[in-house]
Amino acid sequence: MASEAKKETPSSPEKTLTGIKSNFIDSNTILVQRTLRAGQKIHFNGNVVILGDVNPGAEVVAAGNIIVMGNVRGVVHAGAEGDTQAVVMAFRLQPIQLRIANHITRSPDEEEMSGTYPEVAHIKDGVVTIEAFSTGGER
Repeated sequence: MASEAKKETPSSPEKTLTGIKSNFIDSNTILVQRTLRAGQKIHFNGNVVILGDVNPGAEVVAAGNIIVMGNVRGVVHAGAEGDTQAVVMAFRLQPIQLRIANHITRSPDEEEMSGTYPEVAHIKDGVVTIEAFSTGGER
């Protein structure tokens, strides 16, 4: 049974960045330069970067991280081979289903984030957590 993702504002954006920055150093990455629509699927044994949205009915499965330069409203599964350090990043995370390794969640029913910052989903204390992503202090 899927649980709801917990959204929170990180107390230290620098700590979040430092903790996940090392995950992005990998040459096994695919760049998808389009929006994924219903019925379209991407499965890749590495990281996936999408320049567009992941619409409802679309699916992205990656052994590594998933970065979406747009909105996620479909299904995403990062760390598909069991990597609990994998992350999902997007301008807006509203997935039908979000998986990291063997952790499964969905979007919360209520709107909590204002959309000021991109969002990052990762496993924190055994729970998929969605936080605002910031590279530094307040802008």
